[in-house]
Amino acid sequence: MADTPHGFQCPITMEVMRDPVQATDGHSYERAAIEEWLQVHLPPTSPVTNLPLESTRLVPNVALR
Repeated sequence: MADTPHGFQCPITMEVMRDPVQATDGHSYERAAIEEWLQVHLPPTSPVTNLPLESTRLVPNVALR
């Protein structure tokens, strides 16, 4: 979506997030997309920076909802 602010788009899917969560890299992702990413990429890395994640803990990003 061209008019959607960048912060509302998931960096993995590039779609508007409906269930945004924040990962330990400080970025927000669509829950389903980051959960799938973490299953495939071992050891877990950030989709944005490709650096290792400290944890696979995901926290709901209620500010974006």
